[in-house]
Amino acid sequence: MEDAYAKSVAEVLEAFGVDRTKGLSDSQVEQHAMLYGKNVLPQEESTPFWKLVLKQFDDLLVKILIAAAVVSFLLARLNGETGLTAFLEPSVIFMILAANAAVGVITETNAEKALEELRAYQADVATVLRNGCFSILPATELVPGDIVEVGVGCKVPADMRMVEMLSHQLRVDQAILTGESCSVAKELDSTSAMNAVYQDKTNILFSGTVVVAGRARAVVIGVGSNTAMGSIRDAMLRTEDEATPLKKKLDEFGTFLAKVIAGICILVWVVNIGHFRDPSHGGFLRGAIHYFKVAVALAVAAIPEGLPAVVTTCLALGTKRMARLNAIVRSLPSVETLGCTTVICSDKTGTLTTNMMSVSKVCVVRSVHQRPITDEYSISGTTFAPDGFIYDAGELQLEFPPQSPCLLHIAMCSALCNESTLQYNPDKKSYEKIGESTEVALRVLVEKVGLPGFDSMPSALNMLSKHERASYCNHYWENQFRKISVLDFSRDRKMMSVLCSRKQQEIMFSKGAPESVMARCTHILCNHDGSSVPLTMDIRNELEARFQSFAGKDTLRCLALALKRMPEGQQSLSYEDETNLTFIGLVGMLDPPREEVCDAVQSCMSAGIRVIVVTGDNKSTAESLCRQIGAFEHLDDFTGYSYTASEFEGLPPLERANALRRMVLFSRVEPSHKKMLVEALQSQNEVVAMTGDGVNDAPALKKADIGIAMGSGTAVAKSASDMVLADDNFATIVAAVAEGRAIYNNTKQFIRYMISSNIGEVVCIFVAAVLGMPDTLVPVQLLWVNLVTDGLPATAIGFNKPDGNIMTVKPRKVNEAVVSGWLFFRYLVIGAYVGLATIAGFVWWFVYSENGPRLPYSELVNFDSCSTRQTSYSCSIFEDRHPSTVSMTVLVVVEMFNALNNLSENQSLLVIHPWSNLWLVGSIILTMLLHMSVLYMEPLSALFSVSPLSLAEWKVVLYLSFPVILIDEVLKFFSRSSRARLSPLRLWRREILPKEARDN
Repeated sequence: MEDAYAKSVAEVLEAFGVDRTKGLSDSQVEQHAMLYGKNVLPQEESTPFWKLVLKQFDDLLVKILIAAAVVSFLLARLNGETGLTAFLEPSVIFMILAANAAVGVITETNAEKALEELRAYQADVATVLRNGCFSILPATELVPGDIVEVGVGCKVPADMRMVEMLSHQLRVDQAILTGESCSVAKELDSTSAMNAVYQDKTNILFSGTVVVAGRARAVVIGVGSNTAMGSIRDAMLRTEDEATPLKKKLDEFGTFLAKVIAGICILVWVVNIGHFRDPSHGGFLRGAIHYFKVAVALAVAAIPEGLPAVVTTCLALGTKRMARLNAIVRSLPSVETLGCTTVICSDKTGTLTTNMMSVSKVCVVRSVHQRPITDEYSISGTTFAPDGFIYDAGELQLEFPPQSPCLLHIAMCSALCNESTLQYNPDKKSYEKIGESTEVALRVLVEKVGLPGFDSMPSALNMLSKHERASYCNHYWENQFRKISVLDFSRDRKMMSVLCSRKQQEIMFSKGAPESVMARCTHILCNHDGSSVPLTMDIRNELEARFQSFAGKDTLRCLALALKRMPEGQQSLSYEDETNLTFIGLVGMLDPPREEVCDAVQSCMSAGIRVIVVTGDNKSTAESLCRQIGAFEHLDDFTGYSYTASEFEGLPPLERANALRRMVLFSRVEPSHKKMLVEALQSQNEVVAMTGDGVNDAPALKKADIGIAMGSGTAVAKSASDMVLADDNFATIVAAVAEGRAIYNNTKQFIRYMISSNIGEVVCIFVAAVLGMPDTLVPVQLLWVNLVTDGLPATAIGFNKPDGNIMTVKPRKVNEAVVSGWLFFRYLVIGAYVGLATIAGFVWWFVYSENGPRLPYSELVNFDSCSTRQTSYSCSIFEDRHPSTVSMTVLVVVEMFNALNNLSENQSLLVIHPWSNLWLVGSIILTMLLHMSVLYMEPLSALFSVSPLSLAEWKVVLYLSFPVILIDEVLKFFSRSSRARLSPLRLWRREILPKEARDN
């Protein structure tokens, strides 16, 4: 029943055919169960494991690699190869693919846990009225129409419409659903609000929320999926995970590379059709198979097999660094997404604020005989910890607050007129509340005021254990006074009172809404001398002005405190006793912003990242917070920057798009609005990070490009997120963004490094095939180079130091290519040199080496007709392992020098020295040691078809390899020069534009 909030109690009961005094009959329960279903969130079918595994191989590059592995194995079998040599190449390829698939499967199974953890918020049992009798039943057996009774501490078992109040009030903590910082008062009256959101439905109890005060009865109107919690589950199911910007670019690059590889492979095969019948192959078919092997080798060379592993390793290393910053990464790809985040949608309660209501201001009457009439105190401390100081209007700390009569009596009233508990949790190492946040805030104020009569009190309190310190002062007052009677809070009075006795003297303490309490006051307590004087109209006006300032400008939640001496021996209270009160003071409290948030917001603005505050709280409270943390910068008029959910939904499409570009605050929202905001921002090509901690945040966290949950948040929010802030600190996001940008820059560098290396391998094989030379490199050698000798330096490039201005530049564009334009030309040049140098090493051994045959070049390119001609050398020389060893070593060494080129995109090695990244230096040394072991250790050298090199051969390798540094230094010089020439032109063009265009 979707509109139960707008109907009267009688209409709702009539709709379900239920009598509020008897409940449903057994036949009705059976009928409603068949009609509406069970009160459980349906078990969603999880994706079968085999489908998750197959999904990881649904990639064009992966398919080409699988095909290359299968073809390689078949060709090896056709050539009569057996044992390890036949299986080596395909098995290595399949091992790489299996490792990458494992990472993908683990990531996807984590995502499905969020749906399961929603069940933890369902109640286990419910007190139900059926057939005229109350009984406790499993909550899963509830059906719409059931009459359920709830009380303090009860978890609401289903969505229900209030039908009867059994106490003066009913308050419910629904922060997990709406994010509201305070509990919500429920009522019986219907709601007439248009486009009502959860916060407007004050007569509805939502499934999974908790009753914190009062008792009531309600009729079930929705079960299972038809509840507020069920709608969150459905929203999470409808949300598909978005690929990260880097993943999209790598996928695009992979598709492009796959097409190029296919084209080059076909071209090599077609170009050599005339050589199929060469006698060396032993027939047309064997010739076709030989050049097919060359094409397979080309595919293996072109695909950077180690790239997925290196990307994963670099991101994993980034997550370790982030963990030291208190940012726990749950999804590896999300690390680099932080680097291009353009908007952070931050939940207010518990993220920007402490979610711990605390007293920040106190106003008392100083004296009626001198100006100013009132004294105002400010209180430090923004958590439930009893740590903080009290300052006067001149910002001087009060050494002994209890010496002020009004502060002393405020402490008494706050401790006694209070039903909450403050305690220390040693496991979490934090102070926790039981009860209303506003009452706990008063408990903390009592601790900050301290106790009278002891000069050493402040230091003495600090000597207590944290468990004793939590409520030491509160317990003192509770022991001094004996509670006799309590008048609970009611909506009409808007106050509560408690009768206490001390030394045969009865005193009534009262607290409540300022307008209600002050209307009942006839006297005031003076802070100057502790006297009680009549409350005049002037003083009343002054107090009301202070109240309006607290509630309006400062948007504080205000309570007034009062007392009254009662006749000796009185044992009970009535509403008539709440008259002729003596006003003690006015207390203003708020859910305070975290101390470090202001600087973090400014850092985001400097980095070109917008911060949008998203909250379920009312507009004025949220605007006050935004002003405090600097989100509105220096704006006085918030029009066009602050919207409630209903205001935003009421805008025409064009105005809504414009509002989205300027929005700073989005208030009075419910879960669907958060997800809608993320989708709307993504439609404007924004990369959105969404923070949150409640169940209500889960769908938006899952939909966002990067979902960031709080460490103290719900399990559902954490499971739906990509990253968890262990310290719940918004400022940690800024540090994580800087780390994400650095990781992306380094990722970009090693991707370019690996691509230029693979271009070199392709050039080598392609040119050799076109010229008609023997195979310069065999596939297993290419695999070794791609995985080991390329992989280690590429991973070490991930440790390059970040640029100094990393958080003063705008986020990169989502559609920015990893390699494009001039950079692509640069890496083509480098790749071409790598390939030509590798071939040059091969040719050198045949033509010029003292250990080689010193053949004419024409003999080398016509090697395939050797067996049909009379030659002065043996044709078996073309099967010697030395030339391919020289080629492979040139390829390895030239790529080590190329790794040094990638210490920076444009800076010279003379500016950024190799030792600036010792990990890279170490990886180059390790790679060369591994390569030496392949050359000089017998089992490995046979496996990789190589042989030991002489000193003369090593010299040639170095001569051919080193020039790659000189070539890249020249290209870097042109990059720096062109950038320097363009900068003044860009600046001049920017200055002649109108200001609006410049800003855009």
